[in-house]
Amino acid sequence: MAPSQLKTDAAAIEAHLAAALADLPDLPVTHAMRYAAQGGKRIRGFLVLESCALMGVPRDQALWPAAAIEAVHAFSLIHDDLPCMDDDDLRRGRPTVHKKWDEATALLAGDALLSFGFELVADPRSHDNASVRAELALGLARASGARGMVRGQALDIAAETAPTPLSLDDIIDLQQGKTGALIEWAATAGPIMAGQDPAPLAQYARALGLAFQIVDDILDVEGDAALMGKAVGKDTDAGKATFVSLMGLDAARARARALHDDAIAALEPYGARAENLRDLAAFVIGRNV
Repeated sequence: MAPSQLKTDAAAIEAHLAAALADLPDLPVTHAMRYAAQGGKRIRGFLVLESCALMGVPRDQALWPAAAIEAVHAFSLIHDDLPCMDDDDLRRGRPTVHKKWDEATALLAGDALLSFGFELVADPRSHDNASVRAELALGLARASGARGMVRGQALDIAAETAPTPLSLDDIIDLQQGKTGALIEWAATAGPIMAGQDPAPLAQYARALGLAFQIVDDILDVEGDAALMGKAVGKDTDAGKATFVSLMGLDAARARARALHDDAIAALEPYGARAENLRDLAAFVIGRNV
């Protein structure tokens, strides 16, 4: 089942990251990097490891891009938490990096983790073919930068002060960059490393990533309703459009379930070998839908 395998893979990725970070200089910025790289479900890294296993890529090679995507994800969380972004005090139940150290250290730690992600994915131990490593690095650059995650974050920030709320198509476009791009890179790392067609796993990842965000919106609305006594289904973030505010709670749930079915259908070419990826889709939807 995916939850138990998720924990196993998360522990392996964390150990690999810790070992890779261990020889960095003894400085506040490197302590902050290690701190930020700890914890979390490691869903992106899980997708790398499972897509690699599906393609027969050795696990000792797969751990390098799996750790790389988690380093990049940690960078994004540090920057998201900064006062100029979400201004959060806690992350995963602990003080955010800028609270535990300071804003300058947090900024530098995030920058360093982004670079470190590329260092990991380009390491010759990830693959003996330099062209494959270059393809992975190019894809990661596109997924994390102005074509992907950064673009999505910029659209999200702009939406907060836009004169009119985003449309449903706008939100889908935003989330495909902010969340979906790194998920797609993770799911296609295996076929890229194995020299296979990444299209089925790219289709799986696009459905999974969108379902993940819809379920997050559902959880946010229901959590706010429980805490504040609001009617479930109403947008609790005034002025900011979400999947729930635009579609309604029941329709959002139905869309998430349909995306789950799309993700499962994309895995048909792999048969029983893709069971862990099927379980992950059920885990994502099963959080509340």
